[in-house]
Amino acid sequence: MPATPLRRLAALALCATAWLAGCASLPPPPPEKPPTLAFTDVAQTELGQLAYKDAPGGSETPLSGFRLLPEAAFAFDARISLARHAEKSLDVQYYLIQTDDVGLLFLKELREAAARGVRVRLLVDDLYTGGADEVFSTFSAFPNVEVRLFNPLPSRASSLATRLALSITDFGRINHRMHNKLLIADNSFAVSGGRNIANEYFMRSTAANFIDMDVISCGPVVRKMSEGFDRYWNSPHVRPIENIAPLAMTPEAAQRRFDEIARTAVPDVPIRPRDILDKSPVGEQLITGKLDRYWAPFTLFVDDPEKIARKPELAYRGSVTEGALGVIDSAQHDVKIASPYFIPGARGMAQMKKNVASGVRITVITNSLGATDEPLAYAGYERYRADMLKIGVNIFEIAPLLSGRSGQFGDFGKTISRLHAKLAIVDQERFFVGSMNLDHRSAAVNTEIGLDRKSVV
Repeated sequence: MPATPLRRLAALALCATAWLAGCASLPPPPPEKPPTLAFTDVAQTELGQLAYKDAPGGSETPLSGFRLLPEAAFAFDARISLARHAEKSLDVQYYLIQTDDVGLLFLKELREAAARGVRVRLLVDDLYTGGADEVFSTFSAFPNVEVRLFNPLPSRASSLATRLALSITDFGRINHRMHNKLLIADNSFAVSGGRNIANEYFMRSTAANFIDMDVISCGPVVRKMSEGFDRYWNSPHVRPIENIAPLAMTPEAAQRRFDEIARTAVPDVPIRPRDILDKSPVGEQLITGKLDRYWAPFTLFVDDPEKIARKPELAYRGSVTEGALGVIDSAQHDVKIASPYFIPGARGMAQMKKNVASGVRITVITNSLGATDEPLAYAGYERYRADMLKIGVNIFEIAPLLSGRSGQFGDFGKTISRLHAKLAIVDQERFFVGSMNLDHRSAAVNTEIGLDRKSVV
């Protein structure tokens, strides 16, 4: 699923309104409720105790624990395993949750957690929910489950093009999306990074799959993530799904319907004993209570949900992108950048020129034209490619087939391999990973989350 579909569909939507009769509108907002916040009394949960196990300085440490998740199967296992071990809460925030095998398996695990008494708060950007109202609405019918939509579109049509066309009078608002990807279990462990919840992010697509990167975190950084989640959850840009797509059946019937849909999902594929970093699956490690992680200082960048209401220059100030560029700009010797949609613009070109002039070696990895799912984004990048090469930037483009044959990121088989990871490695000491692309949309239009892990302790 493309990360920035509005590039492609805005023109279509604008043209369609010339003949489409009438536009949809949002229902009135529901009465305001008191804000709900992350649980903090989690120290005695299994995950709460494991979070600080073997931490330098114990529970008072300012450091956080991190483990990279480069392989899709291990990244899915981490999410599912945290859901299975949660005792008090699961706070889940995604740009996209597709109702395919991966999406239904994921929602089923959240439902199972809710059945154990775990409070589940699910926040989904509304751009891709068209045609999935039944799934999310019936899912919300279970006790302990609440589903909210970020910046909802007025139309509930199943076709994205139709939804955009029928919402065209509100296009200035709906052009801004929540691109964050985050799962937090018991306010103790979290998974963040580049992956949405859909087949192609977890090696389940038969056509094309993504090379991506997530990180599992524990320690003080997770509390900061929860604070960010709460800001979104209680934002005026968020609506409960029952306000947007009310159920047309009893809660009991809705629960039965969700279970019927969830049963159609094909079970997950077996996982290898160890990933390319020679780590065993998170699920196995949670059972043994011995989780591999590195303890390190961190900086968390979370966009304010109000970013979507600001003009571009104001939206950029204090953004995740500004933070990421600051991390990159700190390089003294070497920086490696991976971004599927790399459009540096004047600001990025000026920074790279300055960095190269000061002796910093810059390497950029992005998609080739054959690998990208966003040809318009590639065209934007291509405008700058010759100039980047001219100032001394090293550029590598992902080949649609050859890159997957190495097996480093899983078995792509005959499918196209596409880069989707958003990361930077600075001087072999700092590692930035997040949801943002290095382009204008991430910088000034959409909201994002990013994590800067500093020198390992």
